[in-house]
Amino acid sequence: MACMNEEGQWIVLMGLLVAVALFFLALIINQSALVGQTTAEGVLEFPKNDIRDLRSAIFDYVDTELPDGVKEDIIAISLERKNAVVNFTVNQKMDVSGRWLHPVTIHYNNGVTVYNETVYY
Repeated sequence: MACMNEEGQWIVLMGLLVAVALFFLALIINQSALVGQTTAEGVLEFPKNDIRDLRSAIFDYVDTELPDGVKEDIIAISLERKNAVVNFTVNQKMDVSGRWLHPVTIHYNNGVTVYNETVYY
């Protein structure tokens, strides 16, 4: 019995190690695919163009100093077309580094993304 052939035990041990390694690699690949998907969804859900369009409309409103009815129209159109709650305020001009600019506060919320900004325009 002292001269038993132990090659079969090594084969079984190496097979077990390969199986554990394949299981570990499959787990890592599964997690990386999941993380990549949620990252892509986050990028797709951010309404960058909607916010740019809103800022452009607000800055046109500030430039032309239109009546307050236009402000309500911008808010209503954003809610109707983009399902976004929008609010903005335009304050009196103030001196900013030697230039007279309006402080404009913009709030945008579409249920997924909340965006707040204060810009001097």
